[in-house]
Amino acid sequence: MDRPVRAFGVPMDLGADRRGVDMGPSAVRYAGLADAIERLGISCDDGGNVPVPGPGQTDPDAGSPPEGRAKYLAATEEICRALADDVAAAVADGHLPLVVGGDHSIAIGTVAGVARDRDVGIVWFDAHGDFNTPTTTPSGNVHGMSLAAILGRGTFRGREWADAGVEPENVAVVGARDLDEEERVALRESDVTVYTMTDVDERGLPAVTREAVGVATDGTGGLHVSFDLDFLDPREAPGVGTPVRGGATYREGHTAMELVSRTAGDELASLELVEANPILDEHNRTAELAVELAASALGEQIL
Repeated sequence: MDRPVRAFGVPMDLGADRRGVDMGPSAVRYAGLADAIERLGISCDDGGNVPVPGPGQTDPDAGSPPEGRAKYLAATEEICRALADDVAAAVADGHLPLVVGGDHSIAIGTVAGVARDRDVGIVWFDAHGDFNTPTTTPSGNVHGMSLAAILGRGTFRGREWADAGVEPENVAVVGARDLDEEERVALRESDVTVYTMTDVDERGLPAVTREAVGVATDGTGGLHVSFDLDFLDPREAPGVGTPVRGGATYREGHTAMELVSRTAGDELASLELVEANPILDEHNRTAELAVELAASALGEQIL
């Protein structure tokens, strides 16, 4: 990769129930993110943190739609607008934006920013579908609605801060194994391509990843990779808020990111690592793994 990287932290935990994920950006930086990227010969500058209010500083019901519920939606909109501006500015400056969360609701802002001047596709590595809407969510947590918001589903349709104009047929979810019932139905009826962990088991992660990148880059001008650390098995990444057994191994995680680098090449438009929770971690190992995965996505190889 011949572009410099600009890293942003989004210490966001308003989209989730469990506290602690707001410390994810600090943990990943402490684990040596910038040094790992610069060892690849890639310049990395730190764009700082997007300001995020604490749960006690904002009304959880502000912005929630008349039907259903989306907690802290007004605050999420404000944060995602600011992040989108930062991401768009980084792209305009010739940088590859690397966004570190924070809960997965921040993906709404990342994609809104990178999709301003091009059509993008998405590969979404996640144990969950994040395809709920305010009327189907069992929790009201926006991190479980982020992909639906990006695609303008339900209440999010036409909300320019969320609905990024991404075509569902250019979205691939990889690693799904924990879906809510209405979310499962919605994904089946959509044009989103979903590779469950059963698909990974049957076909192997290399084949699935190559195909997912192909889905996301077919006719688009760039690829956004959103990597939720709960894609990995909790034995590999214990420091996540919503762990689900049966996830990817350490080597599978690296294989996926190495294949993203080799398959997407210059089409990689932005990268996102989310849901690191240091409170639940063991000796910062999940944050350290996030750093390693970022390096693999940016071109690090064993030989």
